[in-house]
Amino acid sequence: MPIGTGPRIAVIDTGICNLRSVTKALEAVGAAIVVVQSPAELEQARPAGLVLPGVGALRDCVASLRASRLDGAVREWVRADRPFLGVCLGMQALFEHSEEGGVKGLGVFAGQVVRFQRPREYKIPHMGWNTVRFMQADSPLAAGLPAAPSFYFVHSFHCVPADPTLVLAECDYGGAFCAAIGRGRVFATQFHPEKSQANGLRVYGNFAAAACTRG
Repeated sequence: MPIGTGPRIAVIDTGICNLRSVTKALEAVGAAIVVVQSPAELEQARPAGLVLPGVGALRDCVASLRASRLDGAVREWVRADRPFLGVCLGMQALFEHSEEGGVKGLGVFAGQVVRFQRPREYKIPHMGWNTVRFMQADSPLAAGLPAAPSFYFVHSFHCVPADPTLVLAECDYGGAFCAAIGRGRVFATQFHPEKSQANGLRVYGNFAAAACTRG
């Protein structure tokens, strides 16, 4: 799909995200990108889908969302089951609480973000390529992916949803952990699709396709 001919997708700029990598990946699958920093910009853009990326510290990500008042916009968007994709911190921010500095998240989903507790041979952060297994095989985010796709991870904390049916994909690193969540047209990944080559582009392409469908 040529660049810009697909759905209009808004990407939230929190000031601490890998914005360029995410927008370039979305453009590569044909999406028309608009970067937003406020609820007014989001409303004016009238996008079909919304992406919340993030790297670094969750405290900074959540603080930025609250300062811009986009925290409420994200909650409303997700609860309305509009096409949404959170990436890394954008996934962790959706939960109630994180052990990383005792941060209170957006509370969209019940659950916690906890630090890896692994045997000494497993280095923390979990960084590099790892395979995932999709628990929701019929999820549109998994369409066209191989049976055990590999993605790129960089994280010391992982999400523990209170509702296990929210888990879209699992990964093993000295024990299974939640690598992605999915419900309706709302998705989030702990891994970085924009750093995951062909499989990552497929994920962004699948999200763009989901944004084209009517709820």
